[in-house]
Amino acid sequence: MYIDNTYQDGSKVSPTGGDLMEAAIDLLKKLISTPSFSKEEDNTAEIIDNFLDSKGITTYSYLNNIWAKNKFFDESKPTIVLNSHHDTVKPNKAYTLDPFTPIEKDGKLYGLGSNDAGGCLVSLIATFIHYYKQENLKYNLLIAASAEEEISGHNGIEILLPRLPKIDFGIVGEPTLMNMAVAEKGLLVLDCITHGRAGHAAREEGENAIYKALKDIEWFRTYKYDKVSDLLGPMKMSVTIINAGSQHNVVPHECKFTVDVRVNELYTFEEVLGIIKSNVSCDVQPRSSRLRSTSIALDHPLIKAGIELGRSYYGSPTTSDKALMNFPTLKMGPGDSARSHTADEFIYVDEIRNGINLYIKLLDKILL
Repeated sequence: MYIDNTYQDGSKVSPTGGDLMEAAIDLLKKLISTPSFSKEEDNTAEIIDNFLDSKGITTYSYLNNIWAKNKFFDESKPTIVLNSHHDTVKPNKAYTLDPFTPIEKDGKLYGLGSNDAGGCLVSLIATFIHYYKQENLKYNLLIAASAEEEISGHNGIEILLPRLPKIDFGIVGEPTLMNMAVAEKGLLVLDCITHGRAGHAAREEGENAIYKALKDIEWFRTYKYDKVSDLLGPMKMSVTIINAGSQHNVVPHECKFTVDVRVNELYTFEEVLGIIKSNVSCDVQPRSSRLRSTSIALDHPLIKAGIELGRSYYGSPTTSDKALMNFPTLKMGPGDSARSHTADEFIYVDEIRNGINLYIKLLDKILL
């Protein structure tokens, strides 16, 4: 079923036409048919560029990122960006279908990237086209189809944002069942090294770096942070890689291990690092501090509009390009995060149609 087009007050919204919806679905089929692994998205970038050009829209590109602005863009107005990515992960070995053949069956569209995040991208593109020629909007609109999201690469949205007009807030298209992900955990990866002293394992000599590391690893396993988020829950730290030793009879002088830290919105990375370094003896080096926790206020116009439309909100445990944006963003899109990166990935075709309708109903409350 399509989403009902009636607001709670009984007024109506005019959703985008069926032709544009079908064009969006056809675009998704073309994207599925075209491999677009992270850093290899040049062909899908060209497809998106050509699609927008066919609708009479002037496009801009930088590397494998494509963007455009609405026809009556006015620099005196605030600006909203509609963003999703067109890169994919590589298909896993459990696929039973050709990941690059779009198959429509039983209301589902199968194919690599159909759910994450092709359905979101084409829905946002259709939404942008719906508003493209409308005059007197309260906000400008940008569409940005970005690269390298799946690897959090530097040549995706991060390198594109400084080249865009000033943005006030945005919607990031990721599969959320069209509910509102208003917060997102940050990701802090730590490279840790414990230093000991080499010696012969048969004699009482040396200082075993593995034994020293065990104390710190146990701390990472058991420590509880005080601040628990209503949206994202507690902080979480997991030791995920460990490496030490060279041969059986040598006491290892060094033990390296990696810690995956998921940070809620109540802590900064600097606070977290301070707590860690004051409790462990190993050397701690953050691999990256780019993917920070983010949140958008519940009284933001986007969120209030979504609540009026009956959308629920939640905190997302997964990280997206939202983490790289220094302005308020709502993560929301058709599809289900649970299907992402799975074999025989799919999205329901009606999820795309309903997603376009709901994006428009949401933005009508902001733009008109």
